[in-house]
Amino acid sequence: MFEEFTDERVDVGEVELRVRHAGHGPAVLLIHGHPRTGSTWHRVAPRLVERGFTVVCPDMRGYGQSGKAEVRPDHAQQSKRTVALDLVRLMRKLGHATFTVVGHDRGCYVALRLALDHPGLVDRLVVMDGVPISEALARCDATFAHDWYHWFFFAQPDKPERAILADPDAWYGGNREAMGADNYDEYRHAIHDPATVRAMLEDYRAGLGLDREHEEADRRAGRTVTCPTLFVWSTDDDMEDLYGDPLSVWRPWASDLRGVPINSGHHMAEQAPDSLAAILADFLSTSSNTGAAQR
Repeated sequence: MFEEFTDERVDVGEVELRVRHAGHGPAVLLIHGHPRTGSTWHRVAPRLVERGFTVVCPDMRGYGQSGKAEVRPDHAQQSKRTVALDLVRLMRKLGHATFTVVGHDRGCYVALRLALDHPGLVDRLVVMDGVPISEALARCDATFAHDWYHWFFFAQPDKPERAILADPDAWYGGNREAMGADNYDEYRHAIHDPATVRAMLEDYRAGLGLDREHEEADRRAGRTVTCPTLFVWSTDDDMEDLYGDPLSVWRPWASDLRGVPINSGHHMAEQAPDSLAAILADFLSTSSNTGAAQR
């Protein structure tokens, strides 16, 4: 994976982040989701480099081979605000004054927080297969509680760690051929590490508390994303089942919004890398279209 990419650890203050980066041109920060690592982008990142972009693929704090912070009672060490600040410091140390942020799954919540908290740094925002945490909770019904029960189970103390670590492969699954051998091996190493599993669960614990509160404070203050924003959702995932038109959930959060469905399952970077790379490159190359909401 990641041939000709630099693979290093970068100190961002409280933790060190494992990061792979390469390329020349406008910078693109790719943020993975749960329970993946930065290696989930191994089929997309080289394609973006070939198209003239600098690509940065970190493991978020707590995930993969990045550092794990001491757990705090309010779970602030894994809040999206804290993780976003790590990534701001990372990009600054790599020499990128401004950049595009792309986030998938749990990474889309970090990407949103980064764009809201640091608007002067984010040129464009791409969020994939997720809606803001506060919006998901506000719309929670029996279907969401049934299909996304893990949000509430993961927020409980201790028992989720015990359940997952009893048999991580059975809990998380994964397919070596579909994911790519090296990506699969890296992912399996992560899900078998007790410290990583606990940190990944802390992501969800922060989500139901501080992260929801931060988003609700943004809405009360009328704070929105000011840069061009793209929402990409998988046609074989459940965004449309849960929300009908998922763009309708995002419209209050971004003044310059467009959306593209992609023929893929949830892990689109692994399952549909050509299509995803083309969608991202096209969005990164187009001019701003304020007020647009396309599908």
